[in-house]
Amino acid sequence: MLVLKRLTAAAVTIGVLIAVLGTAWAGDGQPSNWQTSFQLSATPVMDEIVKFHTWLLYTITAIAGFVLVLLIIIMVRFNVRANPTPSRTTHNTLIEIVWTVVPVIILVAIAVPSFRLLFTQLNIPAADLTVKATGKQWFWTYTYPDGKFEFDSLMIRDNTQLGDKPRLLGVDNEMVVPVNKTVRVLTTGAEVIHAFAVPSFGIKIDAIPGRINETWFKATREGIYYGQCSELCGKDHAFMPIAVRVVSEQAYGAWAEDAKKKWALRDDGAPTNIAAAEQSTAR
Repeated sequence: MLVLKRLTAAAVTIGVLIAVLGTAWAGDGQPSNWQTSFQLSATPVMDEIVKFHTWLLYTITAIAGFVLVLLIIIMVRFNVRANPTPSRTTHNTLIEIVWTVVPVIILVAIAVPSFRLLFTQLNIPAADLTVKATGKQWFWTYTYPDGKFEFDSLMIRDNTQLGDKPRLLGVDNEMVVPVNKTVRVLTTGAEVIHAFAVPSFGIKIDAIPGRINETWFKATREGIYYGQCSELCGKDHAFMPIAVRVVSEQAYGAWAEDAKKKWALRDDGAPTNIAAAEQSTAR
């Protein structure tokens, strides 16, 4: 039994170290070297995802540890040398009730926070800002219906132009939103299925041609948060990153005014800029 206690203590210690180090190495808005956990949360939804993940991890660890202890006890106490004359008991009512009821209780304990999280994700609150993200081959187009402007966002392929932006994630035009505001994101695809995903926001939703899907986030911290298309969409699937810059409300207002002049939509809804066409031709 002393060995079992030591093994249990070692397992708990390793689990705590992994959790602590995972948090320390987690990237803020982007992947980081030696990362073993989620990127740092920047929205209430991602906070709930992390809590649910932690609860589920503790639950399955406890179950696995309990089963391991039972297996060790059985191997030690009921092997042929320690127990040469095995019991011929075939039924035990109490045990059968326990191993039926306990799993049900565990599943309910998992289901309740799971359904609560799904409700939080799918029940979109009143939005302060709406942005439409259209997945194209192979870049994103962001439309701001309230501001009546639209622009393309392409990955920066020349590493000399990246500056402090991460390679394969930096883009020429970032999606800009204000901090502490509810942002509704509408997604669709122009030609094939894409998926709009930003890990730090806890959002991932398909962008399907001919259909509008929607999700939401409320960033609580300023900064740049990166994501990628998460649906195999073609040869340049790995090269259509998502970059969301979260700024103060004043900074967003100034950016929006400039964006209206730079990327204004015509009265018929067509964009006035031809950046995507020019860059696609250049490639």
